[in-house]
Amino acid sequence: MKTIRTHNVFYKCLISLLCASSGACAQTPAVDDKPKRTTNPYADAYEDVHRFDQHLQWGPFNVHDPQIIDDGEFFYCYSTDVAWGQEVERAGVQIRRSRDLVDWEFRGWASDGRPKQGLEHINANGGRAFENVWAPCAIKVGDEYRVYYSQSSHVPKNSEIGLLTGPTPEGPFTEAGLVVTSNNDVHGTNAIDPAVIVTPEGEHWMYYGSAWDGAYALQLDPETGLALKPGDLGQRVIQRGNTDGHINGNIEAPEVIYHPGFKKYYLFIAYDWLFTKYNVRVARGDSPTGPFFGFNGEPVNDHQDNGPMILAPYRFENHPGWQGVSHCTVFERDGQYYLASQGRPSNSAHYMIMHARKVYWTDGGWPVVSPQRLASVEGGTIEREDLLGTWELIDFEYEVVPGFAREQTDPGFGTSQTVTLLDDGSVNGETQGRWQFDNDAVLLRLDGDPQRRRLIVDRAWDWENQCETIIFTGLNADGYPLWGKQLQTP
Repeated sequence: MKTIRTHNVFYKCLISLLCASSGACAQTPAVDDKPKRTTNPYADAYEDVHRFDQHLQWGPFNVHDPQIIDDGEFFYCYSTDVAWGQEVERAGVQIRRSRDLVDWEFRGWASDGRPKQGLEHINANGGRAFENVWAPCAIKVGDEYRVYYSQSSHVPKNSEIGLLTGPTPEGPFTEAGLVVTSNNDVHGTNAIDPAVIVTPEGEHWMYYGSAWDGAYALQLDPETGLALKPGDLGQRVIQRGNTDGHINGNIEAPEVIYHPGFKKYYLFIAYDWLFTKYNVRVARGDSPTGPFFGFNGEPVNDHQDNGPMILAPYRFENHPGWQGVSHCTVFERDGQYYLASQGRPSNSAHYMIMHARKVYWTDGGWPVVSPQRLASVEGGTIEREDLLGTWELIDFEYEVVPGFAREQTDPGFGTSQTVTLLDDGSVNGETQGRWQFDNDAVLLRLDGDPQRRRLIVDRAWDWENQCETIIFTGLNADGYPLWGKQLQTP
């Protein structure tokens, strides 16, 4: 595969006239004379291009449940067939491509309408299928591209995951069969939200599940892409509970990767409802079927909340905030990992916009993500003096709601506070503490925290203020994100 170097997703530094006049942005020196970004790549709203007859202009818009693969030259995104402000006029998995994970080109649909085999299964079991084709997953096996899709009905609850195959990332695709199905008279499984990996040993595993009692791992036949044992539902690998010990169904969309450096399987999962505290959690294990363990070292297949949480609704200054940032896809190129999801601006939460971020890895082997989306900004060296000045800090928390299947009633934004990193190593502002700079990381200890947190530092684009900035990211003592974004130098 072609390479994107670790910091090639960041421009080198710029102070635009806008930033200079507002004083909002980090004033760090440029490292060469390449053209610099001065505005955001795209806006938060797209009412002018949202219709189905405008699909060639959608780019990063109308993206829901994205899943991304790297084909070497392009990143291909497959997503649910929805559009803001209207009913579905063209059913079928949406396909986009991008060279840089910022600018996206709409390429069409993976099928001409809803796949017939899935509809036949739902109709045969007394259901009436939803109009959408949901939550796809794509994988390349040899010269064949396999696109897994979901279809479901509400009453009765019948669901299925089917397979389309084709010779290119854009097809044409043909139906290759149903992988797994679920009916409302079978407790436990809900056959939607597939994710497929190939292990280093060549085994194929599909993870799936949503809204009932957890997510499952099902072994596939590498030759056909269907279940290795027809009719097999697989085994549950993660579950969620409440503080009263009951099952909480607010969990969905498993995504699993294998990290060869840590020699671990990482299971990413969505918590909570789309319009509330929709957030990304992670667990890890030594085999594709687990057991997977959370931040506290306990197995995640028990009745408990699990962590760490690495992405959740957030709000920096100069923006109403982003919610709906879960149901993620995780992928890599040349050893650099990325996470993408939808994002929904809280002032108009029915917009669905592609969010792609860099993934970093803590010394303890946990993934964390950038507080800022990619914007084709290149990195450069960062010195201690570059970090002095005013920052926005988000120290995330999470309230566990007791009671069986109780839904949170608001997004629960992580909201920024203003702090200043001073040359004497102190942190002043709405939060107090001490800081150090050590080998491309900020060592931060806030008042009340029993230990320092090692936070990874990088350059990024400030989407809220439309200029370059420096960020840090890591985990706090409870396994929730601890983010920082620099606003100005002294």
